Amino acid sequence: MALRFSLRQLEYFVAVGEAGSVAKASERVNVSSPSISAAIAQLEQEFGIQLFIRQHAQGLSLTPGGRRFFQQAKVVLDSSDALHDLASDIADQPRGPLNIGCLVTMAPLVMAALRRSFELAYPEARVSQVVTNQAELLSKLHLAEIDVAITYDLEIPQTAKFEPLATLPPYVLLSSDHPWAAYREISLHDLEPEPMILLDLPMSREYFLSMFHAQGLRPQVVERTGELAVLRSLVANGFGYALLNVRPRTHLAPDGEELVMVPLAGDFRPMVLGLVTIRSDHTTRIVSAFLDHCRSQISDERIPGMAPKT
Repeated sequence: MALRFSLRQLEYFVAVGEAGSVAKASERVNVSSPSISAAIAQLEQEFGIQLFIRQHAQGLSLTPGGRRFFQQAKVVLDSSDALHDLASDIADQPRGPLNIGCLVTMAPLVMAALRRSFELAYPEARVSQVVTNQAELLSKLHLAEIDVAITYDLEIPQTAKFEPLATLPPYVLLSSDHPWAAYREISLHDLEPEPMILLDLPMSREYFLSMFHAQGLRPQVVERTGELAVLRSLVANGFGYALLNVRPRTHLAPDGEELVMVPLAGDFRPMVLGLVTIRSDHTTRIVSAFLDHCRSQISDERIPGMAPKT
């Protein structure tokens, strides 16, 4: 008797197994929680097994049989992706799943426009995206949870390949009424005694702090935040300055207060924005198509969502 289940049900089941809860899986696959719960119930009914132990405090955990089912379900889904790759090769048209990662500070600026233009060019692509910090992006690449990361050239391991696309020099972010707002440039020596709002993300914070340390200076960090929007609002309201590399087109903070970007004086290493992939002898057609698309859209002259360099 033929089994009545779908690859989509397996995909939802694997998402819950990896996330540990229906709610988190719902966010990951962009499907409602009731739909995911129904898919798992149908699998359990079809196969006559219990896949999860439901614990209200800890979410869901796989049963011993569920763990074995989980591993095999991933094999089936991987085989399905391989069929998509084969079909893409035969049809000479990129199609199938594409999992993109993007650095959290860059994603609000570049990701939506880049994804939209790519999906218009390749309507048979099934794109999902992950937005997180540099350390998590590199981890997800090695776990094969994403195919490519759009990020900076920070701590790239030997097992990964970085392709540079654009350079982003650092600048000083100030409130519009700051006494230095009209300066042509500002030095680290000028900034040292001033209150600093630090972008507190793995590797990014080390990059900014290392500029001061290399010159024997110690910045006066009064606030730390991993949220770019929060940082911009704090600066706009006069709580301190910040160092950044991203240049949003808008000069307004989220609360409507105005900001000013002033070049940082000195010869400092810029951040390099590019593409990170795991070194491999084989790249699927859909991933290759996305890499080519990024090359056509991102350069020193133009980055989606960002103001031009001054």
